Amino acid sequence: MFTPAELLEINTLLTPESKIVILTHYNPDGDAIGSSLGLKHYLKAKGLLAEVIVPNDFPKFLKWMPEAKKVLIAEYKRKVAFDLISEADVIFCLDFNSPSRIGLLGDWLTKAKAKKILIDHHQQPENFDYVYSDTVIPATCQMIYHFIQAMDDEKLVNKDIAECLYTGIMTDTGGFRFRSTSATTHRIVANLIENGADPAMITSNTWDTNTVSRLHLLALILGRIEVVKDGKVAVLYLTREELKEYGFQKGDTEGFVNYGLSILGVKMAAFFMEDLYEDFIKISFRSKDDMDVNQFSRKYFNGGGHINAAGGKSLESLQDTIVTFKAKVEEEDNL
Repeated sequence: MFTPAELLEINTLLTPESKIVILTHYNPDGDAIGSSLGLKHYLKAKGLLAEVIVPNDFPKFLKWMPEAKKVLIAEYKRKVAFDLISEADVIFCLDFNSPSRIGLLGDWLTKAKAKKILIDHHQQPENFDYVYSDTVIPATCQMIYHFIQAMDDEKLVNKDIAECLYTGIMTDTGGFRFRSTSATTHRIVANLIENGADPAMITSNTWDTNTVSRLHLLALILGRIEVVKDGKVAVLYLTREELKEYGFQKGDTEGFVNYGLSILGVKMAAFFMEDLYEDFIKISFRSKDDMDVNQFSRKYFNGGGHINAAGGKSLESLQDTIVTFKAKVEEEDNL
């Protein structure tokens, strides 16, 4: 958490006259959008205005959240986004550890005159004016709640804040099943429910949103899932042609990698997907126990993230990327 002195300084920065911007990472997920909107609603409860800006669009299943449709998508409104960031007095940086993680906004953030406040749970954060980084906490949304507590504003938590923060915690913990989910996480979730978050509604709005095309894609990859390394590693993939054939939309493959990890005996799963428009392979890694996919991804696939959840990227072909991956996992002693 920020030090008491830092909290006083941050509180001084947050005035009704301040121009406040909230940024999150490229390809925003539930924790990114939930933490950004949760913080926005908290600032609103304090009588402050803030603009949430994301680099690119986010999945439809997250757009039910309060004021999600007011999020500024920079790829559609570049000049507006640039002006807001350039003129900001305070910029909150949520759920990313480096300007390189926010796409075209990264250079604008670096050059902005604003005080930059990082709240994030990824490893190896870069320098910001104020840094609250904790890799043990499972979701940035939980960190936003801790920030609200540290500001002695827990009484301001309302239904809008509760719904947004609950969504991010739920999605980033895989429905409260990942080992980073702590007793403290559950206590915060209980507080969010008491303040208006409806678990049944949030779960339905977020996860009960399958389209026929998404289920076709899921059936396709499950029908050819491969297990290697003596049954300890699962491999899943989709080609660009398959994505086009089934009408892929942003968010359709969310959670697919977890099906690999659900196989008995599997300690690590990797999902490879050709980008729809550019020549690279997007990779999602998940793991159990002490298998560190953050280090694995950083070492071999230009990525990173958390110990048990990370992402990567390859400029090789899909086939060559999978061959390389299989060779590297064979070298791992902790699998």
